[in-house]
Amino acid sequence: FRTWGGKRKGAGRKRAGAPRMPHVARPKLSRHHPVHVTMRVRPEVGQLRRRRAYQCVQWVLLRMAPREDFRVVQVSIQRTHLHLIVEARDERALSRGVRAFEISAARRLNRACGRRGIVFGDRYHAEQLKTPRQVRNAYAYVLNNWRKHREDRGRRWRIDPYSSAIAFDGWKDHERPFRWPRDYEILPVKVARSWLLTDGWRRHGRIDTRERPGTRASA
Repeated sequence: FRTWGGKRKGAGRKRAGAPRMPHVARPKLSRHHPVHVTMRVRPEVGQLRRRRAYQCVQWVLLRMAPREDFRVVQVSIQRTHLHLIVEARDERALSRGVRAFEISAARRLNRACGRRGIVFGDRYHAEQLKTPRQVRNAYAYVLNNWRKHREDRGRRWRIDPYSSAIAFDGWKDHERPFRWPRDYEILPVKVARSWLLTDGWRRHGRIDTRERPGTRASA
């Protein structure tokens, strides 16, 4: 008699941990459409808004800089996740670029934490940005995300030091200089090339440094 396989209660590989995002095929991507990417870390990695984690992300961005098929244009570091606005040649370049970013970041973060194991606990989330308003909202969401999480409380800075906000030229109040510590080292992001990221989004107005994500309608 057969004693393995077949349809029976308890058969098959057991599910591990919390439900994960389904592994469905990524949609086709045009190089003209930037992408908002969100990557979350596992709780045991610890919070990311600290100097050593910042330096890890900084190193990864420098390592990724020579790539032309995948370009990180803006980034923000929150306690449990990263937000990136990227340009990619197509959906394959996006997948490979994010994977390369995650692998490099995981190695550096594990080394900084003195640990081993998985760093990014689930599949990344990717939203294609196809209209000027979507891009405008994504810029505001990513660069002002610290205000959404109340990380701006008690801070004297007007823009998030754990982001590439200092390199963004679309601030409404950019005429006044931003004050930074003398030893501050910016996150090295690439200059945008797509029309949506450079000019298209400006149709809907520059971004106020005090704008809190979620206060404007999205499209």
